Amino acid sequence: MEKDTIMTRQSKRELIEKLRPRYLKASKKEKGAMLDMVTCAIGCHRKHAISLLGHGYPRRVSRSRKGRIKYHQRVVNALIQIWRVFDCICARRLHPFLPQAINILEQHEELVVDQEVKGLLLQMSESTMERKLAQARANRPRRSPSTTKRNSRLKASIPVRTFSNWDEKRPGFFEVDLVAHCGRTVRGEFIHTLDLVDILTGWSECVAIPNRGQKAVVDVLDRVRMRLPFPMLGLDSDNGSEFLNDHLLRYCTVEQITFTRSRPYKKNDQAHIEQKNGSIVRRWSGYDRYEGPHTARLINQFYDLLRLYVNFFQPSLKLVSKKRIGAKVIRKHDKAMTPYQRLLASHALDKATHQRLHEVYQSLNPAQLRRRLQDLQDQVWKASQDVRVLVRSEMR
Repeated sequence: MEKDTIMTRQSKRELIEKLRPRYLKASKKEKGAMLDMVTCAIGCHRKHAISLLGHGYPRRVSRSRKGRIKYHQRVVNALIQIWRVFDCICARRLHPFLPQAINILEQHEELVVDQEVKGLLLQMSESTMERKLAQARANRPRRSPSTTKRNSRLKASIPVRTFSNWDEKRPGFFEVDLVAHCGRTVRGEFIHTLDLVDILTGWSECVAIPNRGQKAVVDVLDRVRMRLPFPMLGLDSDNGSEFLNDHLLRYCTVEQITFTRSRPYKKNDQAHIEQKNGSIVRRWSGYDRYEGPHTARLINQFYDLLRLYVNFFQPSLKLVSKKRIGAKVIRKHDKAMTPYQRLLASHALDKATHQRLHEVYQSLNPAQLRRRLQDLQDQVWKASQDVRVLVRSEMR
């Protein structure tokens, strides 16, 4: 009999149980023939076949694991509390930031745990943390329509950015985009969010503007540039007319800012800002329709707090390398760090700016920031509902 290499464990067990009664009653010659058949069939040693046919397979004894639970409920509750304060980030981002998160929360008396719980939190691995947080995750909202309109007249004068154009090893080179808060329709005038992200550090800035006019975009960019802790050296946009216009081109020329654009229909050219549009703007502002000057003021108050929360307390991962093996892509990321930490690690700040940012960081309470952000979220939502009701009553 030829050796069957695809027999399952259950098939082998059934074969032995069927042959065993015959083996026990067989003569010496018959036993030898049956042993030859069994060794060929299940691929085992002859001595092991003698044992199986003489005594059968040992019975399976299921033993329940009764070990001590290391991470008890108090540890899990403390982990979930920290996780919610820092915007429910994934374990891969939270794990390296956890010691700093515990220190800053204890400093502001937002987290009260004993030494045992604190020690267990710091011992917890990334994978264990992911399992403990699995039950607390929420669903993501849906997308909204795009409002990008192309301006072909200035395309020739604004170069397409390639990876050799910018010195991305120092902060100051930004990707910029406009996010529309139009709800389900692009009719009428509604609020937009101008979103910027520095490629090296991930430093993010968001500002609400009442419309996508060219002058409004330039005014907001100038305001953002003045409050940055480092100079703006480059600006890369999509091909929308709110960016490809004479106003912004003239402004960048005067201020000596390198102005480039992405390729049409190639969103990966602006991968950094597209990711921030989802993780910051859409995550916090949602997909509702916002309009009116009062709502815009509330959203800007919200963004003033959000920039502190994101830049000082939201660690992120940066892609270090990517290797393709057949259909599989292996990506390696660096250690999760906040934009503030990456900015300090770049050594691009002067001593005065470094000290000023450190003082701002020490004065911030992330739990209080999150509570204020949630209160402002409710106010923005209520204001948008009031505007909607007013518009409907005027239409009647």
